Amino acid sequence: MTEATSARSTRRHHWRRELVELAALFTAVAVADVVANTVAHGPSGPVLLCVGAVALLSTVVFHVWWSRRHDHAPPPTDTGATAASPGPAPAAGRQETVLWRMRTTVRDEPGSLATLCTALAARRVDILSLQTHPLSDGTVDEFLLRAPAALAPAELTRTVARAGGTHSWLERADAHDLVDAPTRMLGLATRTALDSAELPLALRQLLGRCTIHSVPARSLTGQPLAEQVPAEGVLEEHTMKFRDPTGGSLTIERPQLPFTPTEFARVRALVALDARLGERVPRRRDVLTLPEGNEITVRRAHPSDLAAAREMHDRCSQQTLGLRYHGPVGDAERYLAHLLSPRFGRTLAVETASGRLVALGHLLWDGDETEVALLVEDAWQQRGIGAELLRRLVAMAAEAGCESVYAITQASNTGMVAAMRGLGLPLDYQIEEGTLVITARPTGVPARQEALEPVVTRDVSGRR
Repeated sequence: MTEATSARSTRRHHWRRELVELAALFTAVAVADVVANTVAHGPSGPVLLCVGAVALLSTVVFHVWWSRRHDHAPPPTDTGATAASPGPAPAAGRQETVLWRMRTTVRDEPGSLATLCTALAARRVDILSLQTHPLSDGTVDEFLLRAPAALAPAELTRTVARAGGTHSWLERADAHDLVDAPTRMLGLATRTALDSAELPLALRQLLGRCTIHSVPARSLTGQPLAEQVPAEGVLEEHTMKFRDPTGGSLTIERPQLPFTPTEFARVRALVALDARLGERVPRRRDVLTLPEGNEITVRRAHPSDLAAAREMHDRCSQQTLGLRYHGPVGDAERYLAHLLSPRFGRTLAVETASGRLVALGHLLWDGDETEVALLVEDAWQQRGIGAELLRRLVAMAAEAGCESVYAITQASNTGMVAAMRGLGLPLDYQIEEGTLVITARPTGVPARQEALEPVVTRDVSGRR
């Protein structure tokens, strides 16, 4: 229809409506004239007026009663529609929810993902994010879900299985998982670029529950340890292997969930960035004051501190070295290169105002667990240095997300036991043939605020 035709049709409709309104007006005037003549000249005129007034009043009263009755009536319920549609039901308050990370494999067919999403929606499960990992025989979908707290994990897994999901894996998530994948990768790359000791932690955060083995090129006796890994790395079902820039190898294992090519590419990018930048340690230094007024500096240790650490070993007594290394004292120096490498953890060094190294504190990544160890030169013990190092190391473990920290010592090492008890954390003790293992759980330990400040000076008190 053209604009001209539409305009002509509109004008015809306009004239027809006016003619109808004019005819209705003439009809109303005629009816009013007839009624007026009947009332004025007929014998029953007053009676007709009274009857009309009563009818009008009755109509008004009925209309008011009908309106009030329907305004206060409850809304109608449609049981059929409620059962058929998963629309939101009225609730007295906000429903409690939990976050889940779920991974499942679906068929590589059109509509398979839609079927899974529909099944989740029917259980009131909200999909916050979705990542896909294409495989040769299907697609691995990784979801971040917000589900009702009343929905059991087993029921959620059964819902996914009924919708076609296989090899499903479910674990609790938190607010940190709300970050999208590109932003998370940039954050992990930044952590790795600032500190080479962050690579194992970044890989754990990226892959979830996994075990990371960093194998040096040679053992303490000079025997080759690390296997030869191709430059592009190796991807197996539950294992990934990469070259370590120091000459060793890096092996990542996750028995409960196979690795995907997408995860392998992300890990390879982080490992390549770490190898390109080389060993690097933050230059932060904290100046502290001992009770007697001496100043000490606490900083991150570096492999270049190896010579100073050996000199400190020479000044330590045989008893002190024996309590630290739990073995032949003659082999102690061979551990130093391993302990000072940021590849295996973080090490804090304490030096005097003259630059002499007098204490070392180690936080070592040991698979899913974390070990803490201390060595304080004899002349500097019982001044609170060990307790201060331990507090800082446990705080670093809490910041890294470690669930537990353990220390291995001898039952006669009362100084280490007192320092662990001074943390104020729940402790587990295990004693076997004179060897004492103390495990602390740093969950809830406040982060060190001075990590955001330049140089801090304060008193250090306590034992060790």
